[in-house]
Amino acid sequence: MTKPILFFDMDNVLVDFQSGIDKLDEATKQAYEGNLDDVPGIFALMDPVPGAIEAVHKLAEKYDVYILSTAPWKNPTALNDKLKWVKDHFGAEEGSVFYKRVIFSHHKDLCHGDYLIDDRPHKCGAGNFSGELIHFGSPVFPDWDAVVEYLM
Repeated sequence: MTKPILFFDMDNVLVDFQSGIDKLDEATKQAYEGNLDDVPGIFALMDPVPGAIEAVHKLAEKYDVYILSTAPWKNPTALNDKLKWVKDHFGAEEGSVFYKRVIFSHHKDLCHGDYLIDDRPHKCGAGNFSGELIHFGSPVFPDWDAVVEYLM
């Protein structure tokens, strides 16, 4: 029996973007004001969203899981930093939950699956995703407990 496909966005879903901002010096914050996602190395500084790691492992029991994220076009280190973050927090070896299951795209609607957990439904095609969009951080899905309860 095939498991349903579940995609996870990274920024502000698995990864606490603000935690990376908080680690920047003031000069860098000012230099990149309004474009903090373009700061080289910022994605390597971020912490997991509370409950995200545990939720992924729980949901992986029932779903075929993948990361579906966007990397800022103007940030030269974003792709590598995001992939390193996944490996650091979920493992890099064969058999780890996201081993060769990371997709970077500015067109999330081109990926087919049953669910997409994303915090920004109107960006990068998330709102046109063919399956069900779970709006993370919304009143219905404010945190990982609510998401896991709904999907399990």
